Amino acid sequence: MVNQEKLAPYLEGLELGAWRYFHEVGSSNDHALAWASSGASDWSLVVADSQTAGRGRKGRRWVTTAGEALAMSLVLRPSEQEIAHFSRFTALAALGLIQALGKMGLQGEIKWPNDILLGKEKVAGVLVEADWQGNEMNGLVVGMGVNITQASVPERAQLRYPATSIEAVLGKKINRWRLLVDILSAMMTVRSYLSEDAFVREWNEKLAFRGDCVVFRLPGENPEPMRLVGVTQGGQLSLELTDGQRIEAVSGEIL
Repeated sequence: MVNQEKLAPYLEGLELGAWRYFHEVGSSNDHALAWASSGASDWSLVVADSQTAGRGRKGRRWVTTAGEALAMSLVLRPSEQEIAHFSRFTALAALGLIQALGKMGLQGEIKWPNDILLGKEKVAGVLVEADWQGNEMNGLVVGMGVNITQASVPERAQLRYPATSIEAVLGKKINRWRLLVDILSAMMTVRSYLSEDAFVREWNEKLAFRGDCVVFRLPGENPEPMRLVGVTQGGQLSLELTDGQRIEAVSGEIL
């Protein structure tokens, strides 16, 4: 069984605020939000071997089985400049994972707004939540769940979108704690240019289905075929309708 002492050597050398490991937790994001409210510093990390109440976007359930996946949540304290680019923090985590996968020779892509794909199948999801103190943002929690082994992938009947695992694509076992370190290291680098145009360029370079016709569902509307143009500076998804009209989606889903 993994314990805090076994994880500690992997995290040495990373400039984390603090970190906590749990063999089992309801939701790593919930714990991180409570920690943020009580004063956790920038880059404080929560790692869970398993989650009993993990969740994804729109409250969807995210299963984390012990020993099979990677579940982590980061407390971040954005600067005023970074808060102006709040919509980019989901992509920050996604690009961190994609760069870490690149070290293994794998090419990840971002399925807007918060999924990471390998071979057009979902391998990870990101959930960003804010800690508010009145009308002011006190901090952010950036949560990520990554399918490491194929046992971490739910049965096909339970999936809303095809899914896979890193080991299934790579064809061999990996050390998820080394992957964790690679993700965090990459995120620290990418955060240094989060407010710059280079960030959005990289986001677009790693954007799944860019230039392709996709079926997209806007909130409360029927799915429609649209051409995916790219991501805007504000993090919206730019789409072209069949009549040539362009729209920018703040929310919605690629089906």
